[in-house]
Amino acid sequence: MVGIAAVAVLTFCITFFFFETNVLIAAVSSTVMIILAFFFASVSGYLVGIMGSSNNPISGLTLTAILVALGVSGDAGVATVLGVAAIVCVSAAVAGEMLQDLKAGHILGGTPWRMQIGDILGVILAGAVMFVVLAFLNDGDIASGKNLGYQGGFGSKNLSAPQASLMAILSRGIVQGQMAWPLIIAGMLMGVAFILMQVKSPMLVSVGMYLPIETTFAIFVGGLIKGAVEMYSEKRKHNDAQKVRVENTGVLLASGMIAGEALMGLLIAIFAVFNIFLYNYFSFFKTPTFYISFVILAIIAYVLIQIPLKNAGKPDDPAPPASGM
Repeated sequence: MVGIAAVAVLTFCITFFFFETNVLIAAVSSTVMIILAFFFASVSGYLVGIMGSSNNPISGLTLTAILVALGVSGDAGVATVLGVAAIVCVSAAVAGEMLQDLKAGHILGGTPWRMQIGDILGVILAGAVMFVVLAFLNDGDIASGKNLGYQGGFGSKNLSAPQASLMAILSRGIVQGQMAWPLIIAGMLMGVAFILMQVKSPMLVSVGMYLPIETTFAIFVGGLIKGAVEMYSEKRKHNDAQKVRVENTGVLLASGMIAGEALMGLLIAIFAVFNIFLYNYFSFFKTPTFYISFVILAIIAYVLIQIPLKNAGKPDDPAPPASGM
């Protein structure tokens, strides 16, 4: 309760003093933030606890927060709406991850208060570290853009941030009274149609409409690799326990590659901030051929297929917990 009150006061102060809105709007934004953050954090934590972190509906909850009219106008109004939505977004994300962590700790017999302290420290440290990470990514892309002849920073071709752009467009449309409501309604009806047609993942279809093609294609390739793993698993007549082990190993490998790619991207951004570019030392990095990329992609696909299948274990081994825990 003390933390919620502190965040409410901080939201009021930022809205009133920095965005220069009136007292009523600042008070309303703080109230809306508390109400939405409370309910959305509950929804996020519940869904993640049941189905896993990948099912956290952060984007939908954040967009819902943006659609709440606060009676503001101008750039300050856009900043106010985005500020409230950002707090709601982070609270939902943190709630989902904490509930997932506490659930796993409960299964393993952890001490609740120790896990809670660890979660709080994790949130504080992550907030402090992410500021530095985002600053390096932005400044690194700006430096790279100056070197390669494009305007860098968040929103550029390399840091497109499609979700942030979508939320900014929605916020500006609501504040300026220029929201394309027919498109919003059409999307709602399309979502209902997907559900009636029993589409397995309507969210993936919708998300694929605004994400850049390089992102959606990477997801498509990942789906093909997972399909190949499942096909070979069926051919080898794996039982349910073996299939779970194969899936868990594949998830761990893919997660490690995602984390490694993110760390390498940050390292390259840090080099760029200090005007150190690898393609100045290795010419093939500046204009790499398609064949090199294809070979690397084939190696990654082979690893993601063969290693999980080799770790299927024996048919009589006990079944491990599913990766979606």
